[in-house]
Amino acid sequence: MSEPTVQTISVNSVIDWLADGARSTPQVDLFMTETCERLVDCGIPLWRVGVFVRTLHPSMLGRNFVWRSGEGVSVGAISHGDEREDFFLTSPLAIVFEHGREVRQRLIGTDASNSPFFAEMREQGATDYLAYPLLMSDGTIHACSWVTRDNGGFTGAQLDGIRAVMPSLTRMIEIFLLRRTAAGLLDNYVGAGAGARILAGQIRRGHTETMNAAIWLSDLRGFTPLSDRLSPEAVVEILNRYFDCQVPAILDHGGEVLKFMGDGLLAVFPIAADDSDAEAVCARVLAAARKSRESVAAMTYADGADTLGSFRFGLALHVGKVLYGNIGGGNRLDFTCIGPAVNLAARIEKIAGRLNRTIVASAEFAHHAGTDWADLGHFSVAGFAAPERVYGLPDENTAHGPLADK
Repeated sequence: MSEPTVQTISVNSVIDWLADGARSTPQVDLFMTETCERLVDCGIPLWRVGVFVRTLHPSMLGRNFVWRSGEGVSVGAISHGDEREDFFLTSPLAIVFEHGREVRQRLIGTDASNSPFFAEMREQGATDYLAYPLLMSDGTIHACSWVTRDNGGFTGAQLDGIRAVMPSLTRMIEIFLLRRTAAGLLDNYVGAGAGARILAGQIRRGHTETMNAAIWLSDLRGFTPLSDRLSPEAVVEILNRYFDCQVPAILDHGGEVLKFMGDGLLAVFPIAADDSDAEAVCARVLAAARKSRESVAAMTYADGADTLGSFRFGLALHVGKVLYGNIGGGNRLDFTCIGPAVNLAARIEKIAGRLNRTIVASAEFAHHAGTDWADLGHFSVAGFAAPERVYGLPDENTAHGPLADK
């Protein structure tokens, strides 16, 4: 009996579709689903297809995109260090990544492998497995895998069909990977909102827009003497832990971290132009501030035999209009926000230190935030003609500091 053949014309149509940019599927999950379904229509009995790519990310080594017939695409992450774990070292992908060569393993018959991964695949009904390197134009190696449940596994013609598609598929995966890498790097270094604006073309110096926002400006108390006492490596570790006490809370409550300035942090929480959501936004900001205060208070650091604790920070909250966009010189730009509202937040943060308080707010923020506030009085603010009334949280009323301006 002759071996069934793959419909060559159909496989060529998939190659042409990929070479034309797969323009019907701009999103990676849709792209992967349509690619697999087109190959199934060609007579290649795919059950599971995985794409595994390395990324430039501070907490993730890579991502995996796995399509299953009838289930769509699931996305997972691989953490730094996972490549040293047994589950990866014993997988066929380790061979692909290290040597850049194909791995074929039939999962039925006497030559079936007993490795944990292949045993799991067999338990799920898989009969054949193919792992293939994705050789990118810059020399890096990523991987994809192809699994079938078909009786007898892949035929020679079906394997040839998969291999024929690989060059065009690799180029499309590289395009998606470059887009994702660019978006991820911008997200990590300038923030999600700023990154989206940059990718959308807002890249010229002076290209700015006005935004209404709640402003978060904080710094670590006693940072200068701490820097003198500890090694640079220890200072960096403390700063990272300190920012970990704030950044997740800010992001979880709808904020965007714009800048780290030594021990300082600047974040904004966008508010509608008509202030219609100002109360809801400020309530979220205040919840994030309370969470950050709790986390910083619980923070410790072991310095040899000593354990450092009782870390404190000052946080100023304000609401106002900011100029949001590209500022810089020559070809070096910074995507940030400036304006009198930011300057006022910075001045109020200094008042928090004078009053020995953690969280202080301007009259504008206190007006929108739904909580009881302690009126701390009027204070002269450098660079502003009128004194600013400052408010604090009642649960910090045991704090003490100089009196407000009379």
